[in-house]
Amino acid sequence: MTTEALPASLSDIRDEFLAVAVRDRLLLLLDFANDLPPLPERYGEHPERLERVTECQAPVFVAAEVEEGVVRVFAMAPAEAPTTRGFASVLVHGLDGLTVEAALAVPDDYPQTLGLGEAVSPLRLRGMTGLLGRIKRQLRAAA
Repeated sequence: MTTEALPASLSDIRDEFLAVAVRDRLLLLLDFANDLPPLPERYGEHPERLERVTECQAPVFVAAEVEEGVVRVFAMAPAEAPTTRGFASVLVHGLDGLTVEAALAVPDDYPQTLGLGEAVSPLRLRGMTGLLGRIKRQLRAAA
């Protein structure tokens, strides 16, 4: 992964994960799960406007928009799926507010850099990679 393409928001999140012991990384991911922002009304009343991320084991939905050159990311994941919800929250917090160019330049392997490989299954990490890929695809379409 090339770190020069990594925005400060995502770099800070990665550093936060790597600063704690492996056994505590899952707890940090759960903290992120609890901090997933609620959907704005326009999505809450129309969840069909969100795209399902089929790479995730749990039902997670995402929408990425561009407002005046600024990325906005919205996600919905059930509380019963805290790992998936945590992944969505990491990406919402890390990508929201970036320029389109900065968001699209995020390396596709960013999820693997969080040090979660020993805490969650490879299948779950693949889900986060799929989530990032869908966000980037939506941003390309919107830009």
